[in-house]
Amino acid sequence: MSDYLQRAKFFRTKKRLGQNFLVNPDVIESILEFADINKNDTVLEIGPGIGFVTELLVKRAKKVIAVELDEDAIEVLKKLDAANLQIVHKDILKTDISELCKDVQGKIKVVANIPYYITSPIIAHLLGEIDDMDNKNRNCIDTVLLMVQEEVARRMTAYAGAENKAYGLLSILSQFWADCEIVKLVGRRSFYPAPKVNSAIVRLDIRETPLLTLSDYKHFRRVIKAAFAQRRKTLKNCLLQAAYSKSYIEAAFKKVNIPEDIRGEKLSIQKFGELSEALLNANKS
Repeated sequence: MSDYLQRAKFFRTKKRLGQNFLVNPDVIESILEFADINKNDTVLEIGPGIGFVTELLVKRAKKVIAVELDEDAIEVLKKLDAANLQIVHKDILKTDISELCKDVQGKIKVVANIPYYITSPIIAHLLGEIDDMDNKNRNCIDTVLLMVQEEVARRMTAYAGAENKAYGLLSILSQFWADCEIVKLVGRRSFYPAPKVNSAIVRLDIRETPLLTLSDYKHFRRVIKAAFAQRRKTLKNCLLQAAYSKSYIEAAFKKVNIPEDIRGEKLSIQKFGELSEALLNANKS
């Protein structure tokens, strides 16, 4: 760890950019293993920083596209001088990933050690929203390996009824378009400067089709947004607040066999799909 640590200490990190450089060589190596990088792969690395993961990626992958916002980090990355490294000085949230990958044969793999404060926007940027059926970014991605705050990883992979109310909108978004798994827990001392929280590596294998087959995905998105808008309220009251009529709600609940006092976090993604369809049919009848 000492070599990475000394190099990280030499660089002036920027708190406003949420920079915490991964300095644990074992964790760096495990990222490449869990991403299953080989000589045929094109890898999009989000937030490469000063290149500790990048310098290994360029040795294993066919091509590495590194998207970095920090100008000082860009200058360090340029010193890698690898023929298969493309450095993009840009905000990933303002980057059209499909455009970056237009000349790539097949789909890309994404590796990202991202600032924790923009985790949810980046996931939405990579996967698209739930009702975004033909998202151009998601369509060019095969696998995503994310280093995120452990709490966020628990939320991404949580199921209905999870402890600590981890299950919610982020769980549904992540699992709707990908098979999600926590592959490694990472302690705070693996970073410099050390963050105040522990981290986890999450692997997302992108689905060819969404988790559920529904007649109206925009409506499904409306239902789940309403369900988690006020977590202390019952699902019925949340739907009433979202302007669904009481008679429609009661008819839909009866059809899909869920109790009227249930809360949103107790309902599985599959049940939410059934409820969404039942609410639509109640409205039509």
